[in-house]
Amino acid sequence: MAGDQQVSLAGGCLCGAVRYEAASKPLVAAHCYCIDCRKSSGTGHCTHVVVPAAAFSLSGEVRHYDHPADSGNVVRRHFCPTCGSALYSTNAAGGELVFLRASSLDDPDAVTPGASVYASRAPKWDPVDPDLPSFPKMPSQEQRQAMLQRK
Repeated sequence: MAGDQQVSLAGGCLCGAVRYEAASKPLVAAHCYCIDCRKSSGTGHCTHVVVPAAAFSLSGEVRHYDHPADSGNVVRRHFCPTCGSALYSTNAAGGELVFLRASSLDDPDAVTPGASVYASRAPKWDPVDPDLPSFPKMPSQEQRQAMLQRK
């Protein structure tokens, strides 16, 4: 695939009432083991696919739930009001980014996670992939920039 070729990621909810598309290559994909991601996903971690907000489009009604992250920034988690499927989130501190739930992608193999964050909070029954760079908490701004530049 050519380096400047656009990639489109598409996904939606379980009942089909909500659809989205991201007309962009993912900036990064990562597993998150924070408590909020675990509780909102109903499993040991979430896998997020970060895309530019300008490349993101949505059809259908979503609802959201706002909750402060460890940083104090409010994370808005968007979900289908009919079936409850978690779809994407946004962060008050990073309004130019959308964090897609990889589990809601039509083709979850379209992305490859490149790191694990909040690895110190991983439950024993959902171990962190030892082949990925991992961070005990959220990486620093410099580390996050380095992850974005690795792509």
